Amino acid sequence: MVTATHEVSHKLFQEHPEALAPVFDALGLPPPTKTDFHELSPDVTEIRPVERRADTVLKFEPDMGDHFVLAVEAQTKKDPDKARNWAYYVSYLRAKYDLPVLLVAVCRDRSTAAWAMGPFECAVGPWTTQVTRPFVLGPQTVPEITDESVVVQQPALAALSAIVHSQSRRAAAILETVARGLVSFEPDITKYWFEVVEVGLESTPTRENWRKLMQNVVTHFPGHGTLFEEKYLEGKAEGEAKGEAKGILRVLEVRGLPLSEDVRQRITTCTDLGRLNDWLDRSGTVERAEDLFTEDGPAV
Repeated sequence: MVTATHEVSHKLFQEHPEALAPVFDALGLPPPTKTDFHELSPDVTEIRPVERRADTVLKFEPDMGDHFVLAVEAQTKKDPDKARNWAYYVSYLRAKYDLPVLLVAVCRDRSTAAWAMGPFECAVGPWTTQVTRPFVLGPQTVPEITDESVVVQQPALAALSAIVHSQSRRAAAILETVARGLVSFEPDITKYWFEVVEVGLESTPTRENWRKLMQNVVTHFPGHGTLFEEKYLEGKAEGEAKGEAKGILRVLEVRGLPLSEDVRQRITTCTDLGRLNDWLDRSGTVERAEDLFTEDGPAV
């Protein structure tokens, strides 16, 4: 099942692979830059009807150094089936691209993160044929960002920190630091990162705390009911209502019907689109402007 957590993980690492900095640091590699990565198809299906799809698959191709493939998976709970799928992802991608494969699991809670580290073995008796050991980005490996200057320099890492530490004792302090750092960017960039964090905090108590820090902006994640989206849709509905009201008044004026201030006010202040549509339909046939409201109660 694809959840919002999986979606934000995909979007974060697809568009900002520099968030993988803790992985590269642990591997003793220089900090990654976006230009070193190319997105690959996440589809690892060979024969239908069994369909398998990793969250994000990236190819790391620096100008100098070894190339390899990264498969990034968001994991919100322990899942033995997923552990078996991970072994398949690694072997399939290794064969398909003829490159080493690094599997990265993103976890928000410590117990899931500890489980995801593996190792997951395929063994018969004492003999082990295959071992899968993901690199886990979780509370144990992602730094707690409590310095605003780090947020400004590495917003992707800061967003990841806010998400994976959402269940820690310092979650509130991390969120406040990340929020203060993000507002230093241009408005559109701030809006984007605020929403990345909000969607990543899905089903956690800290999501409401984060929402309180947000401002009224346009959504980047349609359909997830974020605060930004709610405010955006409210503004959109208000604009549509104003357009309907303007149309009603125009029809009544063209027909030469007298418009009292009370009638004009009632039309222009109505926000019910269904009612406005009805008034617009009837505006071409009513004998008096006040007759628009006869089905709503006593005439004005």
